[in-house]
Amino acid sequence: MTMQPPPVVQNSGQVLPAGHEPANLGDILERVLDRGIVIAGDIRVSLLDIELLTLKLRLVIASVDTARQIGIDWWEHDPWLSSRARPPVEPGPREPEQVEAERRPRVARRAARREEWDEIDG
Repeated sequence: MTMQPPPVVQNSGQVLPAGHEPANLGDILERVLDRGIVIAGDIRVSLLDIELLTLKLRLVIASVDTARQIGIDWWEHDPWLSSRARPPVEPGPREPEQVEAERRPRVARRAARREEWDEIDG
């Protein structure tokens, strides 16, 4: 019994074993966008075992449909990226009574803390 070489496929001038056709850039990009890919990494800058800076990098590459499926849609709400997004509403001037009502509990808490410290020191 003699062994025959595996069948070959002629593709753009290259001779390759059958079943191993090269993927072009478009095929690879389509696969990545369809399934999505996550790239994560951290960069740390230290001096004498003292951490000075940490950058956490997270990159998600996916099609818009895939991103929506996994719950990412920030571009729809960003006023710089979407004309449908509304800019955040700036709070207008408040009534003096409202400001005073919000201030009273804070002042009362501070006064209680001062009394506690005075008792400890006293």
